[in-house]
Amino acid sequence: MSARAYRVAPRRRARGRPASRIHWDKLGRVVLVIVLFLILLSYVNPAVNFIDAWRDSHTQRSELVELRQEHDRLAARAAALEGSGAAARAARKLGMIAVGERSYVIRGLSK
Repeated sequence: MSARAYRVAPRRRARGRPASRIHWDKLGRVVLVIVLFLILLSYVNPAVNFIDAWRDSHTQRSELVELRQEHDRLAARAAALEGSGAAARAARKLGMIAVGERSYVIRGLSK
């Protein structure tokens, strides 16, 4: 190829028809950009939903850890209440006495 610039010959018009004023190449590019924008826009909602689900999973994991700790604490308390002297200890906390014991009331103590 030589260094000369070549010109493209203008298209011939059919007789009786005016020249088209629509630039189809520019219109095609604009339509393509609009379509690509709409495709990208369709990905926004699923991405937001994914991020929300990810945050919720972390929140639920921390809640699960707290619930497991509470379960362990309650299981230990239930095991302590199942022992043979558990009823007696609970009764003593309420101020009850066993059969054959003498109860004493001390008054005048400072609180």
